[in-house]
Amino acid sequence: MKIEAVVCELFNIPLPQVLTDSTHGEMHHFSLVTVRVRCDDGSEGLGYTYTVGKTGGPSVLALLTHDVVPLLLAEDPRRIERLWEKMWWALHYVGRGGIASFAISAVDVALWDLKSRQAGEPLWRFLGGHSNRVRAYAGGIDLQLSLDELQTQTQANLDRGFRAIKMKVGRERLADDVERVAAMREFLGLDIPLMVDANMRWSVEYAIRAAQEFRNHDVYWLEEPTIPDDFEGHRRVQTEGGLAVASGENLHTIYEFQKLIEAGGAAFPEPDVSNVGGVTAWLKVARLAEAHNLPVTSHGVHDLHVHLLAAVPNDSFLEAHGFGLEAFLREPLPIEDGFATAPDRPGHGVEFDWIRLREHSAK
Repeated sequence: MKIEAVVCELFNIPLPQVLTDSTHGEMHHFSLVTVRVRCDDGSEGLGYTYTVGKTGGPSVLALLTHDVVPLLLAEDPRRIERLWEKMWWALHYVGRGGIASFAISAVDVALWDLKSRQAGEPLWRFLGGHSNRVRAYAGGIDLQLSLDELQTQTQANLDRGFRAIKMKVGRERLADDVERVAAMREFLGLDIPLMVDANMRWSVEYAIRAAQEFRNHDVYWLEEPTIPDDFEGHRRVQTEGGLAVASGENLHTIYEFQKLIEAGGAAFPEPDVSNVGGVTAWLKVARLAEAHNLPVTSHGVHDLHVHLLAAVPNDSFLEAHGFGLEAFLREPLPIEDGFATAPDRPGHGVEFDWIRLREHSAK
């Protein structure tokens, strides 16, 4: 079996409502880059990645088209580790993370989809099959919503079946964040986990102060309290702030995760399969976390991550992200009583409505 063609496309997906956080401000849409690997026997695998707004999407597409696709043609798609390494070393001088990892991720996801489809197995079972049910939380991107709007959104997510909620923090005044977190805890009661996400906004000292305040309101974790490269700072936030830290969505290599984990900077390592190097790299981060007795969580692309968390024994919460693709999927991921159930369809089971999706083609 040989790879005969690799089809790459870019789409600008409008968001149903304006989303806000402390780093990106207002977000009106996101970019989706898809990769379909086709083989000479007619089999096909689908992968994808995404970026915020229009930034980066055209660059990922260009890197795939000009530099990655030629590396894959006529190769055996089943030799995924070999192909991963081939892409990594071909791009390492200009990449070693960043856009290169986004491109590699999309291809790697497609290769694993192809391989598990050929085996007739859903991806979660093909990769290990620990459990097909994963705890899920609704990841709000809602920093500038009023408190009433925030609570209305939260109630809608509870009505959809979620039993854990994440909200954004990082307003100009810490007192405003604390007031909103306190109000959300009162609204949710004590039985529903509440996570908060600062999107890298703060200095270490400010994050420590914030963590000390938030822990009075039974916050489950503080996500990305400071810049992702400050591993020692993350450790200080955890130890001095007294609150568990989740981080890693902006780390793009397993070597960065190794430094974060060994520094004691995250209670919940958070690799994103769409930018860390695909399924191949995500699983290595999950095993690294397991070796350090840590659970692993996820960021974004929940239709893919449900399989990965279901495959490993040290899974934590699945984030159901605001950049969802439900409007373009044949079968969206079901949420029931706080859990997402990984599908039993062969591969990752994501099937796009291509006609509807192409209404948003960037070409």
